[in-house]
Amino acid sequence: MDIKDIEMLYLHRQSCRSFDPAKPLADELLTEICRLALLAPSACNSQPWKLLAVTGEKAKKLAAGVQDLGMNKFASDAPAFIVVMEGTGNLTATVGSRFKNTDFLHNDIGIMTAHLVLAADAAGLSTCILGWRNEGKLRDILGLPEKVRIPHIIAVGYAAEGYEIREKKRKPMGETFSLIR
Repeated sequence: MDIKDIEMLYLHRQSCRSFDPAKPLADELLTEICRLALLAPSACNSQPWKLLAVTGEKAKKLAAGVQDLGMNKFASDAPAFIVVMEGTGNLTATVGSRFKNTDFLHNDIGIMTAHLVLAADAAGLSTCILGWRNEGKLRDILGLPEKVRIPHIIAVGYAAEGYEIREKKRKPMGETFSLIR
């Protein structure tokens, strides 16, 4: 593998808002994507996350937890969701976070989520990280305790026929990158 392979993956991965509801996902594929995501690095190897893959009828119900106020209507067509839940970090990472005034837990969850969506794309799947969500409704649907936090929920499936990869629009590199010697 070389850097061009990674670039192609980055250019291909995008937020999909048109899933093929007739094309189900194999449980084994969802499990493999999650296994790869869980290889992500974390502060002091604390791995402060838990993943829950949801398919079938429960996925249809879960879509309601991301559709308040008419948002994310496309989620009804997603055959699966991966729910990212906050776990607990280890003592070293927790103390380090407080001492350095840095949110290692959410940084780590973000890194793992990036690994997850890239693994899904490499497997031929499309994803959308859903920021608009009703955590209370999601917890009720999944039977999770009130204390469980859900920082991300990711719609996963095969893109609908004809769904096109959009060109990446990014700020000029000079606005977002500097090299200092």
